[in-house]
Amino acid sequence: MQQLILCLKTASKTTRLSVHSNREQIFMNTVRHSSEELSQFNFPREQYDLRKKAVLDELKKANIYLNEIGIIVCKGGVIKPMPGGIYRVNDAMLEDILHPMAEHESNLAALIAEDIAKQSTQDIQAVIADPACVDEMDELAKLSGLPEITRRSLMHTLSQRTAAKNYAKSIGKSYDSANVIVAHLGSGISVGAHCNGKIIDVNNGLNGDGPMSPARTGSLPVGQLIDLCYSGKYTKEEMMLKIYRDGGMKAYLGTSDAIAVEKRVLAGDKEAILIFNAIAYQVAKEIGSLTTVLAGEVDGIVITGGLAHSQFIINEIIKRVKHLGNVTTYPGENEMSALAANGFMVLSGEIIVKEYA
Repeated sequence: MQQLILCLKTASKTTRLSVHSNREQIFMNTVRHSSEELSQFNFPREQYDLRKKAVLDELKKANIYLNEIGIIVCKGGVIKPMPGGIYRVNDAMLEDILHPMAEHESNLAALIAEDIAKQSTQDIQAVIADPACVDEMDELAKLSGLPEITRRSLMHTLSQRTAAKNYAKSIGKSYDSANVIVAHLGSGISVGAHCNGKIIDVNNGLNGDGPMSPARTGSLPVGQLIDLCYSGKYTKEEMMLKIYRDGGMKAYLGTSDAIAVEKRVLAGDKEAILIFNAIAYQVAKEIGSLTTVLAGEVDGIVITGGLAHSQFIINEIIKRVKHLGNVTTYPGENEMSALAANGFMVLSGEIIVKEYA
């Protein structure tokens, strides 16, 4: 019997799954969780039962049985720094997911995969591929200005790497020989410098570094942030929520729904136009700074992620960075097909699965 590949991705407001037979996709669906539905939870880990039920319900509706699945490939979450690659979901990983360095919905996929694997009567592999915590940064890029604080690599690794590989192929280069700047624009934003197959510098797209996004603050003036932390108005947990869930566009406009805000932009809403302009402005600044990391040797600039569907934002970014190199857009992301390709290579023995420790 042909072993199926189940791919899982848990994002801020969606649970996405796809099923593949060899390299052919036979099912895909995105379960969208409303803001009202998620408002009952304070932290992503509390959403586990909701997300798991969504996955099992979708598989049942599609008449896909657990004993048909050979491998579950997840978009990895926020655990400890590691080199890129595919990692088995093991006890050490589960322990780190349950006690993460930072809260994020992407951590839930591996927990769901492990639970599904245990339920099956078949031997199902559960793995993560190119998680958000992949660390390939140069040591120089990790220096912050304080020895107690090291700059961390937290980004949309799989999306960025997939976009960079596709772009390198389009210009007749291998990923390992190309210099590409990739901006992933989603509920969080990460902009990375890809140099000869490694992401050597990137902003921390989760908790307070780089451009503001629909839900996150990005970099903040340090002195004023310290004042706010010690103002007595907020607990530590409340401040963290302001930074990674309730900041950016949501803080200014009351919503992180970029589609709804773009409708306001197109209707001429001046406040919405200002915030969309600010996001584009800050992304362009981040791209510009990374051209210096690559010493000006840039094969291309790639913009991807859900927010790349906004032509308004794309136009504003291009206006500011077009002098730095060719700009290509891949709206949305190809992460599910990338996960499936990794699963196929594991099943066929083309890739060695690493052990997380």
